[in-house]
Order: sequence, then C-alpha cells, then structure tokens
Amino acid sequence: VQLQASGGGLVQAGGSLRLSCAASGGVFSSYAMGWFRQGPGKEREFVGVANWSGGGTHYDNSVKGRFTISVDDAKSTVYLQMNSLKPDDTAIYYCAAALYGVAGPPHLSSLYNYWGQGTQVTVSS
Repeated sequence: VQLQASGGGLVQAGGSLRLSCAASGGVFSSYAMGWFRQGPGKEREFVGVANWSGGGTHYDNSVKGRFTISVDDAKSTVYLQMNSLKPDDTAIYYCAAALYGVAGPPHLSSLYNYWGQGTQVTVSS
C-alpha cells in the first residue's frame, strides 16, 4: 500500500486549501483514512478520520467545522478540504490508512498501518 499526499502550499489566514492523498496497492473499501499534522516544534497530532466506504467521520475539536474529509473511490483518493485557515494550522500534513478501520480512539497514530510522506501547509497571518 502506498499513500501519496499532495496539495500543500502557502496561504493567507482565512484562505482555503485542499489536500489530496492518492492511495494505491490495495483494496481500500474496508480502510479508515486519517489525517494527522505536525507543526514546528510540536508532536504529531490527529486532525480527522473517515471510513473509505462512508461514515465513521471524526475531527479534532481544533478543526471541527473548518475541515472536511471526503473520499473519491473512482480516483482512489482521499481529500482534506481546509477552510478558514489559521496560522496555527501551519504544519506538515500526513495521510494514514488503517486496515479494517480504526479499532480504538482515532487519534492514536499507532492504530494506522500505512502513512504517506507528508505535505507542507503554511498559513501566513
């Protein structure tokens, strides 16, 4: 299984970005797809998760109402739509996949089997 994250960049506060995570090498209908981020000087933190087949969506409180995860099965791609971006959202964003879903608290990175390489998001004030 390979995950390829892309779509990061530099955006002003209040702007939007859409990150993509292209998945290959597996049958993903049973997977849960998560997004994590690691800001400068910070530990990696959970952003959100959704089941590939639909449902099971959870977001960290810091992004709830601003970020949305969606899946395009035909393109084998998961998206993270980020709106109303803040400087605190500056981080490297990683997508992750959990085979057969997340069997526990979704914020635990140890529950995810595969990880993408990360894409940088920088939000200027």
